[in-house]
Amino acid sequence: MKTIPAHAKLLRIFLGESDRWHHAPLYEAIVLKARELGLAGATVLRGSMGFGAKSHLHTAKILRLSMDLPIVVEIVDSEENISRLLPHLEEMALEGLVTLEDVQVLHYHASPPATRA
Repeated sequence: MKTIPAHAKLLRIFLGESDRWHHAPLYEAIVLKARELGLAGATVLRGSMGFGAKSHLHTAKILRLSMDLPIVVEIVDSEENISRLLPHLEEMALEGLVTLEDVQVLHYHASPPATRA
């Protein structure tokens, strides 16, 4: 079973829903690459409102329905594992914001596989 050290790293990638990598959503490509590299897990969060470096407002409000809502990809793992993903992000994420911070992991356990009846 995969483990994460108690002192780990949180990689947070801010991008837009319409950002692409080889004709697929960029957030999806990042998650698949993280999985391919054996990272502990990744979560994609879709924001209802936000703006970035260009100050263009993206919102899910009915009157201003955006097709480019904010997306945040979060990945927590060891510094070593996160470091293996970073060169791929340099190539894939040409726009947006990428942050890295120290985190303390309090709990990380997978559910046992479901038993067949």
